[in-house]
Amino acid sequence: MAVRVAVVDPLPMFRHGVTAVLSAAGHAVDLPDDLVSWASRRSSALVLLTLAHEADWRLLARLRELPRPPAVIALIDGVPAVLGSRAIRSGARSVLPRGAVAPLLRRTVEATLDGQSVMPTGVMTAVLGAAADTIPLPTAGAVWLRELAAGTTVAQLALQSGYSERAMFRLLRALYKQMGASSRVEAIMRAREWGWL
Repeated sequence: MAVRVAVVDPLPMFRHGVTAVLSAAGHAVDLPDDLVSWASRRSSALVLLTLAHEADWRLLARLRELPRPPAVIALIDGVPAVLGSRAIRSGARSVLPRGAVAPLLRRTVEATLDGQSVMPTGVMTAVLGAAADTIPLPTAGAVWLRELAAGTTVAQLALQSGYSERAMFRLLRALYKQMGASSRVEAIMRAREWGWL
């Protein structure tokens, strides 16, 4: 029986680009609206799932609970070691940066279909139990997150760090993006979860 591939991502252009790459490689690709229902109707399936929001992580957990869970390739942005190891621990078989080029996408899909796990080296190290402090986080970023968690305002943090308030906001946004967080609260929560605070 042929394995069907589902692509789940919030951006239609991204979904269609991945579909084009995989279809050209001979794979039957679906873009299901209800992924859990789609996966539960198949005895063999592969899912490419972008993990950008907490709802995506909950969806990954629901897939793992199915009687015949599909193989999942987690597509991630942010800190690969942290988000990738979380994805593997949450049930993904492989991890791929969301911005991966087509040849890497095809190789990862083929290897995952063959029962292998594919992930960046940093993810593997984190999965195998490397200490949280080995995960790359700028030293200043750790200090900033600690200060924000303690109640320091961005204006105060900018003054302490020697930046303008506007520059501090830009630097913090870049840090949140690196962590795969969309807000200050989410970044602080993730930093606590990952043992950085």
